[in-house]
Amino acid sequence: MLVALFAAVLTTAPAPTPAQAAAGRVAASGFVVSEAQFNQMFPNRNGFYTYSGLVQALSSYPGFANTGSDTVRKQEAAAFLANVSHETGGLVYVVEQNTANYPTYCDWSQPYGCPAGQAAYYGRGPIQLSWNFNYKAAGDALGIDLLNNPWLVQNDAAVAWRTGLWYWNTQSGPGTMTPHNAMVNQAGFGQTIRSINGSLECDGRNPAQVQSRVSTYQRFAAILGVDPGGNLYC
Repeated sequence: MLVALFAAVLTTAPAPTPAQAAAGRVAASGFVVSEAQFNQMFPNRNGFYTYSGLVQALSSYPGFANTGSDTVRKQEAAAFLANVSHETGGLVYVVEQNTANYPTYCDWSQPYGCPAGQAAYYGRGPIQLSWNFNYKAAGDALGIDLLNNPWLVQNDAAVAWRTGLWYWNTQSGPGTMTPHNAMVNQAGFGQTIRSINGSLECDGRNPAQVQSRVSTYQRFAAILGVDPGGNLYC
């Protein structure tokens, strides 16, 4: 019996190291950011914002960080995560911290109103999705009823990441292009800032906020080993 047990031990494959396990997950997901790199970017992140939730969400927008050269793919991933970091204090905040703003995000002129309540459409998730019409549009695009159940964005990590990717890939906001197109077409990181919060930050309105986004993008690009490219400011 001891001989048999010893033989079994000798033929058992060694357990993978954490780095090998992470590499395997990256290979399976095809995402250009490894779990180790993600954790390096967000050392103090809220446990809600899981790497696995982000990887699950990628299927909703397969072109994200998966279009163009390896350089472009890494630049887009770094740009998205840098803006997300800025919006959430380094993936610390799941919901908007200023509760006094909560009742202001209901546009009653919309035909569907605010069925979840006047104060239900506050900022949530990696891009801080706000307003009843954005919850409606994101939910329609993703096949999830976020108009009636906006709390899903703060309770389900994959849903939260999907709303961030929805905005990134489909909305131009105050800009002239989606953040995805800005990076894929090499318009530059500055255009992603314009599309997300340009009316408050760009054209000299809040240079400190712009610099914060740019500095984070440069740091994340370095973690991914990619040049950040030009046109960083808006």
